[in-house]
Amino acid sequence: MVLEQQILSKLIFSEEYLRKTIPFLKEEYFTDWQDKYLYRLIIEYVKKYNATPSIPALSIEVDNLTGINDDQFKELKTNILELKDVEVGNDWLIDMTEKFCQDKAVYNAVMTSIQILDGRDQKQDRGSIPTILSNALAVSFDSHIGHDFLEDYNNRYDFYHKKEDRIPFDLEYFNRITKGGLPNKTLNIALAGTGVGKSLFMCHCAASNLAAGANVLYITLEMSEEKIAERIDANLLNVQVDELTVLPKDAYEKKVNRVKEKTTGKLIIKEYPTASAGANHFRHLITELQLKRNFTPDIIYIDYLNICMSSRLKYGSNVNSYTYVKSIAEELRGLAVENNVPIVSATQTTRSGYTNTDLGLEDTSESFGLPATADFMFALISSEELEDLGQIMVKQLKNRYNDPTAYRKFVVGVDRAKMKLYNVEQTAQDDISDDKKTDQKSVNLDKKLSKDIFADFS
Repeated sequence: MVLEQQILSKLIFSEEYLRKTIPFLKEEYFTDWQDKYLYRLIIEYVKKYNATPSIPALSIEVDNLTGINDDQFKELKTNILELKDVEVGNDWLIDMTEKFCQDKAVYNAVMTSIQILDGRDQKQDRGSIPTILSNALAVSFDSHIGHDFLEDYNNRYDFYHKKEDRIPFDLEYFNRITKGGLPNKTLNIALAGTGVGKSLFMCHCAASNLAAGANVLYITLEMSEEKIAERIDANLLNVQVDELTVLPKDAYEKKVNRVKEKTTGKLIIKEYPTASAGANHFRHLITELQLKRNFTPDIIYIDYLNICMSSRLKYGSNVNSYTYVKSIAEELRGLAVENNVPIVSATQTTRSGYTNTDLGLEDTSESFGLPATADFMFALISSEELEDLGQIMVKQLKNRYNDPTAYRKFVVGVDRAKMKLYNVEQTAQDDISDDKKTDQKSVNLDKKLSKDIFADFS
């Protein structure tokens, strides 16, 4: 008895096998038209009655079929009567069924890709081929169907004590408020007015991640790839942006090679026209980078969220800005979960928030759905006084990683000429009125903890 017939037989005679495999089996995996018909009848019966069908029940279902000729009717009846309980273990057949599904999924994906390349599939373009193949290669039987609260307490305890993978900052207070950095599968948003430092913050963090050995993907929809690279150059090479144009080539090469020698990471910068790309485009980009450059990002920066496009909604008269921007945020967070990375992006303040020195979530432009979706959101605030001191104030707005009332506000130093942020002396934090105070011993401990975390990552 061939494998496809064994699968159909077990679907009838073993409810345990049926429950474990039916979420993953598809009609398109079966080769013969008779097997496709039988599988369809079994699935329809299970969906309607939530039970395994019997041989007599399937025979009656065939009797009620329309649209088949007499020869096909006889073949179906014969195939049903030949179904018998196969004497093989469920575990073995489940493993074989998983391999069957994987092989069929890959075969079907390859055939679909060929049709697209030949122009016989008008619904999909060549850009969808990497996703089709990736989805096929990802076919797997997932045995986890929920957390049993009373039975799975050991797993839960291990989770509480597991050290979560994070991408650390090189900024002390950001590590404090995030418990050591950004966790994977998260969306993190900087809120700021025009010219305050959204791109500067992301470029600095991208440079810091690269220096620490991480693979960084920087997607820009606002500035060109060269402008972003220029800012990161200034940061990593410790050269003012204006001086890059007069720096001799041999000196420039030496500085770049020095950075290259100190890191195992890579930084890829990809530019898209404003409002022309969204989560699906970024998904294709990640797949292409994996295939063509063997590059898998550890963290993704998107500059910036509001000028992305939604892959689900078309902006127009029937879609308001709240719904549209919220959709973009949800899609990007889904992309972070799918690729197991943190995504960092930014958003503008409202017109009133531009001059506000105490920003709140209500100052988020276009959509309050964005802070509702983000895992971590903070404001970057500037004023004439802060500019004179060479500082930017940071205010926590939402934090799923830690208590947002701890270090609600703090300042970081900024060197705009070199596109750098840096830690300031503790005395600079003393005048922050609603900061949760700690004694000096605790501050010193936090500094050591922050350095240790960053050293472990590098």
